[in-house]
Amino acid sequence: MPLTKRDKAIIADLQRFRVMSRDDIAEIHFKGLKRPQESANNVLLRLVRDGHIQRSTAFIPYVYFCAESNIKKNSQKIPHYLEIVKTYKEILSFSPIETFVVEPKYKKGLAEPDAFFIYQRTPFFLECQRSIYSEKIIEEKLNRYLALYESGIIAGEPWQPAGKVVFPYVLIISDTRYALNRQYPFRVFQAQSFSNFLRSLKQPQQPQQPYSDIKVAGARLKLRDQ
Repeated sequence: MPLTKRDKAIIADLQRFRVMSRDDIAEIHFKGLKRPQESANNVLLRLVRDGHIQRSTAFIPYVYFCAESNIKKNSQKIPHYLEIVKTYKEILSFSPIETFVVEPKYKKGLAEPDAFFIYQRTPFFLECQRSIYSEKIIEEKLNRYLALYESGIIAGEPWQPAGKVVFPYVLIISDTRYALNRQYPFRVFQAQSFSNFLRSLKQPQQPQQPYSDIKVAGARLKLRDQ
């Protein structure tokens, strides 16, 4: 049976996100159907049977991989990848996403973001930190972003606006709030979720704290420096 447009979209997302659960796929690709999970099950079973994708039954609901994936079916990285998908779905619930690249690669020693995305013409680097890290490790991560900033690589990215160079905001999604003990030439924000981050934009201004401008959806909003 030839692959349908939806089949190809599912396979493309599995290649992009590395791994997705049945519920993730149902929510993204079968939204609006009367029984999205049942419909997803039927399609995914066919794609597995025909060798187009792989499946792991080590998780409930089952998780799926692209056909060429080398990820172990019980890999400890799977929950982390699922967190990235979860954040993607949350962002998507507010607005279409222009770009969402999982684990963009730069030179060795530079930042290794979980994702790069553009939300309403605003670029972000995403860090999904569901484990608790020491402040030293967080500082080391941010120092690699500093090295990326100083490398000038970002200036050559195709998404850069005409006439100026923009470095993405670094958004850390974590239940733990980390103390940042130094200033960076780029903005770093922390929130428990993307929706919490958006809500923080609407908080009343507190004069004693410095603010920076960020343009979202054509309107200039105030973001509190973290």
